[in-house]
Amino acid sequence: MSTQAHTPDELLGVGEMSRRTGVAVSALHYYERLGLIASHRTDGNQRRYPRHMLRRVALISVAKRLGIPLDDVKEAFADVPLTDTPSHEDWQRASRRWKRTLEQRRLGIERLEKELTGCIGCGCLSMKACGLLNPDDQLGDTGSGARRIPV
Repeated sequence: MSTQAHTPDELLGVGEMSRRTGVAVSALHYYERLGLIASHRTDGNQRRYPRHMLRRVALISVAKRLGIPLDDVKEAFADVPLTDTPSHEDWQRASRRWKRTLEQRRLGIERLEKELTGCIGCGCLSMKACGLLNPDDQLGDTGSGARRIPV
């Protein structure tokens, strides 16, 4: 067991970041291109990640497992400093924003579940009563995607 003290300004190589987070090197590069994480470059052009990026990558991984789009993650991290070590307040602000987003997603999923359970459960396939049907693509002119189930 290592007793080495870690400092907030300690830099980790991309291989170490990958090992510590369980995220592939290619995914780390991708997250960096999206602006979700940031690295410094050495004189030899090697990536070095500040230690505080471990938390960001962990949260990205959790969001990905839950099916949360990376754009939503980026929005949640909008006020969390990318190049400086985030403060407790920075993370609390991001947490509150993300919680609101997740609550909206949960409510949308619950509404969809109720609609689908009712539709699949009744088996009516009624062109008059079913709120999910879109005969003759009447809703096609109003936009793409599901139109009758609010999200």
